[in-house]
Amino acid sequence: MSRRDEEREPQGDGGPGAVPVRAPGAVRYAGGAGQGEHPGLHLITPNHRFARVVLDFEDLRPGAWCCLRFDLAFDEDEAAGLVADAVAIGFDFLAGDGSSLDLDHVPGLVRSLLDPHVAWIPGPDLTDRPVRIGFRMPEQARALALTVRSWRNTAPIILSDPVILVGRPDPGPPPRQWILDESPVTLRFALPDAVGLVLRGQIYAPEPDEHAARVKLVYRDHAGAQIAPPYPGTVSVPGLGAVVNLSAVPQARRFTLALRPPSGAAFVDLDFGPWEDAPRPNGAELLAEPEIALENDFRLESLCADDVLDAPAFLARLAERLGLPGTAIADWVPPVASGGVIAPLAGARALRAGTDRGARIDPTGGVALELAGLPVWTLPEGQNWREDPFRSVAWRLAYQSLSWLLPLAALPQGRERAGALAASWSAANPWGQPSDPLSLHPAALAPRAEVLANLLDGEGAERAVITAEAARHGFALAEIVGQNTLARSLTGIQASAALLVLARALPSFPFASFWETLARRSLEQGFGAMVGRDGAFADPALQTRLYLLSHGRTVAEALGDDSPGPMIAARVTAALPGLARLVDPGGRLPSFGDGASPHDLGGWVTRLTRRPDVGALVVARGEVVPEPEASGISTLRYDAPERGWAQFACLHSGQSALGHRDGTSFTFATGGLRWIVDGGGEGTETGAMRHYLLSSRAHNVARPDGREPVAGRAWFTARVDLDGAQLLAFASNLHGPEYAHARLFLVLDDLAGLAVLDRFVRRGAAGRSISFEGLLHLPPDTLVALSGPHRALVRQAGGRLDLRAWTVTGQGGGMDVVIGRSDRPGRMQGFVAAGSGGWKAAPVLRYAFTGRGSVCGGMIVAADAEAERRLVHLLGTERVRHLSEPIEPTVP
Repeated sequence: MSRRDEEREPQGDGGPGAVPVRAPGAVRYAGGAGQGEHPGLHLITPNHRFARVVLDFEDLRPGAWCCLRFDLAFDEDEAAGLVADAVAIGFDFLAGDGSSLDLDHVPGLVRSLLDPHVAWIPGPDLTDRPVRIGFRMPEQARALALTVRSWRNTAPIILSDPVILVGRPDPGPPPRQWILDESPVTLRFALPDAVGLVLRGQIYAPEPDEHAARVKLVYRDHAGAQIAPPYPGTVSVPGLGAVVNLSAVPQARRFTLALRPPSGAAFVDLDFGPWEDAPRPNGAELLAEPEIALENDFRLESLCADDVLDAPAFLARLAERLGLPGTAIADWVPPVASGGVIAPLAGARALRAGTDRGARIDPTGGVALELAGLPVWTLPEGQNWREDPFRSVAWRLAYQSLSWLLPLAALPQGRERAGALAASWSAANPWGQPSDPLSLHPAALAPRAEVLANLLDGEGAERAVITAEAARHGFALAEIVGQNTLARSLTGIQASAALLVLARALPSFPFASFWETLARRSLEQGFGAMVGRDGAFADPALQTRLYLLSHGRTVAEALGDDSPGPMIAARVTAALPGLARLVDPGGRLPSFGDGASPHDLGGWVTRLTRRPDVGALVVARGEVVPEPEASGISTLRYDAPERGWAQFACLHSGQSALGHRDGTSFTFATGGLRWIVDGGGEGTETGAMRHYLLSSRAHNVARPDGREPVAGRAWFTARVDLDGAQLLAFASNLHGPEYAHARLFLVLDDLAGLAVLDRFVRRGAAGRSISFEGLLHLPPDTLVALSGPHRALVRQAGGRLDLRAWTVTGQGGGMDVVIGRSDRPGRMQGFVAAGSGGWKAAPVLRYAFTGRGSVCGGMIVAADAEAERRLVHLLGTERVRHLSEPIEPTVP
């Protein structure tokens, strides 16, 4: 049987235990795409964004994890071989009546503007075949319109055999929902004088309903008193006030509210809920936080038009649109602040790495910069703001963010110099014509806005120019925040925080109050989606969690008692203890999704917790502390004078679309030495190394039949106390619906050793061969020796570790060691992140097992012969053998 024939089976729902497979129904082409030479083949020409094939899939299971599978054949002359986004896969989820759903979040995918949600396919040098994309089917959806779109490919692509494998129900809770019968949504926004707002959103109802919901409007004056209706564009209902009906015919219907405030209105309240006289709850829900924007005449695109405007000219045009004389601009320049301007982004950076010393005056009087962990570089005279001395994206982002102007301004005679440099940047970057396109990235835009706001806190000849540039940044950030595209990300939190800073730094600016209410609402929703009430995180990467809590701490301090400050502070407080317990005595966190860090993580956590020493963060000597399952990371610790400290950590968080493929990865240290590390890291910018560090090949996971894991979840199935050990059992859907996967860790109480076992069952294919490869990443300074197909010896700093393959079902497939393999970009192996975007070659032990229909095996890792003997004995007990039997794990 050919590989293509094997991949195409089974079609339909198959027999008992088979995975339901859905083939596309209708097919549509646009932009030059068309049918290939044979049926089932689709040709996508290199026409960026426009060339596309649209495939319709029906009869999909709501709330289930599914896997899209297809093959892509690139041209041999394709120039985009190493790009991360050669092809875009757009997902448009459909309700039962075919209406499109505009959901704010679909696990496994990224929200987009061109398509509702998207996944990116890298070029041919990095692409695994077949291509597999995991996603969670929304509860409201029954079908899917899938768009395979040309993006950065330079030659035609052939798409073949697209199918969707329908998985089982999601073991976790669904993404947050705004079911209006249960949780009405209330919004309040300040209004720029005589400027309208536009809100866009979508209502969904399980059954079509002409009166699914309503939004009640109340305009208020500056004192908060209600302005009596009628209002333009609304209906006045006795006893209820001004309302707008929201229909759900079809089931999912978009609405646009064009708000024209009456004279004297300073605020508007919008209350989304059911009609009070509805005969019964109809389950109508607001599918996402509404998008909020100013009316069209006050959008950046309209204000700038096709002109290249510097900041003062931008403000002059804004005053003209408002019907104000040019002299009004002078009133927008804020008075010199006496108490300083808030700086939550700078505060978060200080929590991360201590006092910012990114800029200083060198002995010759020049400005010396040390950014992104790269060497010192002196700012040239007459810089053009296109500098890129290290060919580094991270350095360019830090440079264009101007965050280094704050430490420069803190130096003697530095404030005047910082103001001049900010004005120089503004003059060199008229809107729409940036010196460096990266300067418009939100990661540079948000911190730069905060810097501009803080440079207004003092005298200086450039205050008028800086005010104009700060106001222009406010418009850009308000549009980014209002679109909600980045709301569930750290970048979105930073953008909202920067908008809050600008609003408070420009109190006389007509749009400042609107910016503040928009920023506060976005912070409430964004932080609430990323950190739960119980301290659980949506993102599995630990350094990302630290960044998030750092911003939460500083934003909450900036807000004080103003909403959502108390909510954010409470969630930071709930999340910190679990994160602090993960710091080992060496001051490091397990490296899941982060790798080596240039920062002192122990000091970072200490500054976050406001405790005087790192010792207060670690557990008592000899104590074993299991991390609560809600955190997505389970840990065991042991510290004794005769053995040294030891730690085991396993990640079982949900995996995201663009994050690391590190679900069920683990780390292990014993005898005061780190033996099994996680290879993946942040900060590597582009190309093959970044693709490798994000892939499963950089993590301590198992891969069935050579396939990369997809987005999904892992969850606890058992925690069993044994004689001198603990057994932790997990199940996962990280390998797609075809495989039932379980991973078991048998860990000795003194952490002198552990065993890791993986069990794979091929669903609906009892007799088909199945194999898997497991990976163990070791530190760069270790020596590995193989003594046969089942044993290995690892030495490091006078310590040793014995490794032994253990078979439960099937048979062992041998072991090998890879160090620094880089001959093929898509098959790199044997590297670990080294901090600051670098990496080091390191040994990776690969072990394999094979079976028919099911397979189970793994590795025993022991610090000495006694630990190995104890593990072998426990593995032979009935309780452990029962949990490792090849049966499908149940879904809670």
